[in-house]
Amino acid sequence: MGASKRGVNEIVDYIITWLCYGDSELAKRVAYTKDEKALEDHDVIIVPKGNLGNRIVLPEMDKVQVEQPAKNKAIIRTDIVYNTFFFISRAEETFNTNRDNHDRFLAEYSILGEKNRMHIPMLDEHARLLLKLLNAPLPQSGFGHIYLTHDIDAISQYRHLRGFFGGLHRGEKAQAWAAIRDIHNDPLYTFPWLMEMDAKVPNAEPIYFVKQTAGTGFDYPQYSLHGRDFKQLKQMILDHGGQLGVHSSYYGDLPKKPISTLHRTHFLRGSTSHFTRLIKAGYTDDFTMGFPDAAGFRLQTSRAVRWINPYTYKLTTLTLHPLLVMDNTLNQENYMDLTEDEAYFLCERLMDKVRMHHGDLCLLWHNSNINDTTYHRSLYEKIINCI
Repeated sequence: MGASKRGVNEIVDYIITWLCYGDSELAKRVAYTKDEKALEDHDVIIVPKGNLGNRIVLPEMDKVQVEQPAKNKAIIRTDIVYNTFFFISRAEETFNTNRDNHDRFLAEYSILGEKNRMHIPMLDEHARLLLKLLNAPLPQSGFGHIYLTHDIDAISQYRHLRGFFGGLHRGEKAQAWAAIRDIHNDPLYTFPWLMEMDAKVPNAEPIYFVKQTAGTGFDYPQYSLHGRDFKQLKQMILDHGGQLGVHSSYYGDLPKKPISTLHRTHFLRGSTSHFTRLIKAGYTDDFTMGFPDAAGFRLQTSRAVRWINPYTYKLTTLTLHPLLVMDNTLNQENYMDLTEDEAYFLCERLMDKVRMHHGDLCLLWHNSNINDTTYHRSLYEKIINCI
């Protein structure tokens, strides 16, 4: 790994401006240097530790060290620029090779797994501190964007051959035939209810991630984008103000003609190598960045950020949108295994953090989980009502 001086400078400029909530004029008042004489021309100095562009090391996770040698002047001795690079680039995953049986990097492998650090967006706290030292207004409380996202792993349970005959074999004859007669009778066709819930949030941006690749193995079942069921569903999504995104294959396959430049990988199998393929394929926005096994801040921020390639030290065109909560994460025994009350309390606390930093709220609820075997229907309604 290594980087050119020009590449590092571009990264530093981007990070400082991002920490200043995109205010480039405010960012000019900040210098990233060991030369304390720079305080003559700047109001804040962030002292680098010499890691950015040279080697990947763990970030400084303790309280940020600040000195204020004069009025309206400050020296930040914790390298918050490198901290930001470390988390938004996913640099940790370049040297920590632990993966689960689905080849995913989990919260339990990360340094964020210690002391539940994934529940606090450290980079947003860095930004808040920097704004205070610059005597700049703090971000207004509230959500910047509200992304209510739904991965369509299956449209229906019974309206395909294997599902129908499987239902008959299990003695579910009445349910299977009812679904064949009318898709609204199918237990997985919960889209009207989801759209009703999402419509309660006036500023919400619903996104439905659709599978476009062959439905084999972990991608089963597949549905035809040219079939009547999906065409009707697509029109209903668009009529309700929703967008379509691409739910790429578990095996990493990308469709030849994607229906959208918005993306999320099946099983949340996002990785740095996958990001480079997304960029080449023309995708602009990825919504995969949440831990499968723990709700919280995988990127250590609640705000969208451009991905920095940790191998090349290049600022890319791909925007990463932090995923705060996935439904399966909350209740599955091998993940958080929370009761409904515990899950709601956690979601409430996490959303409060997002509000405080004027971040983007991104939730993932599957249409296939809105059933009587989980608490996800009632939990989603509670969450929607408190947004």
